[in-house]
Amino acid sequence: MRRDTTKKQAEPKAKYRVMNWAQYNAGLIARGDVTMWIDQSMYAPPPAQASKRGHPVVYSDALIQGLLGLKQVFHLPLRALQGFAGSLRKLAFPDLPVPNYTTLSRRAQDLAIVLPALRPDEPLHLVIDSTGLKLYGEGEWKVRKHGWSKRRIWRKVHLAMDANTGQVRAALMTHQDVGDGEVLPDLLAQIPADVPIETIGGDGAYDTKPCHAQIEARGATPSIPPREGAMPWPDNTPGAAWRNAAIDAIGKSSRREWKQASGYHRRSLAENLMYRLKTLTGPCLWAREIGSQATEVSIRVGVLNRMAALARPKSVRIA
Repeated sequence: MRRDTTKKQAEPKAKYRVMNWAQYNAGLIARGDVTMWIDQSMYAPPPAQASKRGHPVVYSDALIQGLLGLKQVFHLPLRALQGFAGSLRKLAFPDLPVPNYTTLSRRAQDLAIVLPALRPDEPLHLVIDSTGLKLYGEGEWKVRKHGWSKRRIWRKVHLAMDANTGQVRAALMTHQDVGDGEVLPDLLAQIPADVPIETIGGDGAYDTKPCHAQIEARGATPSIPPREGAMPWPDNTPGAAWRNAAIDAIGKSSRREWKQASGYHRRSLAENLMYRLKTLTGPCLWAREIGSQATEVSIRVGVLNRMAALARPKSVRIA
């Protein structure tokens, strides 16, 4: 039998041009402006506290979240964060409260994070994906050279981003063994019920009956490729009409053509989001307590949202 030795021609690498370079460049510069990260909510008075002598000072959640955001932006340990905040109070913000580093560490364990996100008028187009952030373990060189050991531990971060605005609308941290499809209900629960969702896109890990049921319950259209060898579902199964139509379209043409025709490739924006998360905020988590780790993930996501609101490139393919 003669073997076909012809190789498929590789497509040339696409070239893009940023069309709003002046605005994008100004936004990149503003990311390092300390005054941009000091929000007025940080000056909100703390809740009423007892006047008993020696009672510890109570700081607002907005202040703790703002300072922890500075920690992530400028990559500061907690002790250095206290000194950084103290210098800001001396130089430019005399009314800025400065809690002790132990207070910051303790409050981070159960802090209720409010994600800063733009509120668009149009329905959301959510793209969902997950990635891993290391806690501790060997360096990359040691792993490539000798392999990894049992002490290599990491956490899984699940994010749901609006493809129209680039804002993360939901974030969740889980154990590394939790599947992507299992957390979809928790991600959607973070988005208010009165916020319309047009499309929810994800990879084949979300091609499950519970996921399609959650998507249909929110009145959204799925953008999820059926798995290899997928069989049609009964008509009374939630999401069966869309999924069975996708299986038929793939069978008549190909999976690649179906992805291009259905707009599935917008899900790649979620992969870009994971790259920005690790590049701008680091590939490892600093915290050691599980509650502080979840808070740190939400803080990092809030930082990305504010950076995206400052500067987001508008790239156009030119070749």
